[in-house]
Amino acid sequence: MKVVILAGGMGTRISEETQLRPKPMIEIGGKPILWHIMKLYSYYGYHEFVICCGYKGHMIKEYFIHYYVNQSDCTFALRDKQTVIHENFAEPWKVTLANTGLKTLTAGRILKIRDYIGEDEEFFLTYGDGVSDVDIPALLQFHREQGRTVTITTTQPVGRFGALKIDDRERVMGFKEKARADSAWVNAGFMVMNRRVFDYLGDGSEMLEAGPFEKIAGDGEMAAYKHDGFWSPMDTLRDKIYLEELWESGKAPWRVW
Repeated sequence: MKVVILAGGMGTRISEETQLRPKPMIEIGGKPILWHIMKLYSYYGYHEFVICCGYKGHMIKEYFIHYYVNQSDCTFALRDKQTVIHENFAEPWKVTLANTGLKTLTAGRILKIRDYIGEDEEFFLTYGDGVSDVDIPALLQFHREQGRTVTITTTQPVGRFGALKIDDRERVMGFKEKARADSAWVNAGFMVMNRRVFDYLGDGSEMLEAGPFEKIAGDGEMAAYKHDGFWSPMDTLRDKIYLEELWESGKAPWRVW
């Protein structure tokens, strides 16, 4: 079963980083966030990835071209033009990098990798800019029990802003830290899709989360897997700093491997 990762967007909300590299290549603890996402799936036994590239996609390709050497001790005999790799470790990954266009919308990106799904009835779909400790096997089991076209992982984000208590005279009467239970359910981006989803994508000219998802939900073909564990996107520099601090503390919740 393949894992499709959307990695083609321009990441304008974190332009401090994305002017230099594609968003999935922004590092946490010296590793691209893309690597962290792949490690999660690989931990659960899913090693085959299809990455939808777009903005600065060549940098993602270069990362994997040099991955083996960069992870290993090497001896280079320059005069003899020989390279010796010592005590290397290779991830059990098969990675397909697909050029899906610079400005292609998400529905179109999925359409463009249809051939790489092959005859598989199901595939995972994940955004390349968020980390979580979601239980992937439990998500897949739930999807199969529901029997719907799409299952999305939903979560209630931890509140970042306190709520004010204001009376009818516009006086601030106190403060309340926003509880997680007070937050709306959001799409955490870890999804399972039946190949029937391709029937909803049209010509690929829409965002997946707009027309296609509205149609799927309207047909009763979308299920919500509720995740009450950790999830965080990396939309802003503040998000990156937050994730870096968690990693450096040695207690990053998404590090299940």
